This record gives sequence, structure tokens and C-alpha cells, in this order.
Amino acid sequence: MRGYFGIGVEGISKPMNLGAVLRTAHAFNASFAFAIKAEFDVPTVLASDTSAAFHSLPVQLYESVDSFTLPMGCRLIGIEITEDAVDLPSFTHPVAAAYVLGAEQDSLSPALQERCDFIVKIPTKFCVNLAVAGAIVMYDRMISLGRFAERPVRVGGPPVNLRGAAQQKKHRHGLPIWKKNRLKALGNPE
Repeated sequence: MRGYFGIGVEGISKPMNLGAVLRTAHAFNASFAFAIKAEFDVPTVLASDTSAAFHSLPVQLYESVDSFTLPMGCRLIGIEITEDAVDLPSFTHPVAAAYVLGAEQDSLSPALQERCDFIVKIPTKFCVNLAVAGAIVMYDRMISLGRFAERPVRVGGPPVNLRGAAQQKKHRHGLPIWKKNRLKALGNPE
């Protein structure tokens, strides 16, 4: 996949949700994560971020929308339910993008919505959990910009990539971080 993306939250108050967003961002190979006006304690975030994303991708904290910055050329996409928002399945993701989600029981602030290049909504009957919304957006980005074969007309999937693109490397499963650390402490590297 070309380009890069980051994901963040504004005004989050439930640290477990932030941990879930960070873990999912790490799993989808995000380049960075951020939080604006977030209230949380790190140990609680780490309780749900079992991948320890803090060690693998930069996480930037901003005190206000005014202090929030992005890399040059990075487009900001707000994930919010508004009347003029683009439905996610109809949205073309920018190559360089940062996605921002609002607080659990609130919307993105008007000041942050004003800074967004696009507002996108997930077409559901009602709001989904903040971490779930983040996962849906990252998954949609991956299938939209990734190296995957077109979906077949009939049920099932192709065994090889029909576009002729290089196949993705097979995922290598490793030991959990806590087990790697324990083995290192005992003098046994993985």
C-alpha cells in the first residue's frame, strides 16, 4: 500500500477505548496516532493496548485543536455523522491521511470539523463504539488501497491475486511481548 495514515481521537474519556484504537492502529500498520484534549491514564490505556503500540508507532498528545498539527500534505478526515458527510463505502481515501474520531458521547468539535478536508460517516442505523468505528475506517482504507484481488462475482474468493500484483507476505506469528520479555530475562532469546 502506498502512502501513510494516522488515526486519532478528540476528547476521549474512556482510556480502554483509546487503548483499543491504538492496538487496532498498530495492527493495521498506522504510521502514527494522536489524541486531542484527551483525559486518560497510561496504565489503563495499556491494559487494552495489548500490542504495546506506544513502542511501535508515535503517539502525539495535543492539549487543544489549535495546537494540533499534521505532516505537510496529510489530509484530515473527520469520522462523524452529519447530513453532508460522505458515506464511507463511497469515499476515496487520500494516500496521505489522518482520521479523527470524536469522543464517546459527543461529536467532533466545530473547530476540528472546520479543519477537516472531508467528513465521512459509517452508514449504520445508529452510532457504533468509537474503537469499532476506527477499526471499520482502517479496514476500509486497507481494502480500498491495498493489493487485493477484485471480489469475485460468485460466492467465495480467488486463491491468487487476479490483478497479477505481488502476493502479500504470509503473516509471521510471534510470541506475546510478555513472553519475549520473560525469555530475555531468563537469558533465552526467542
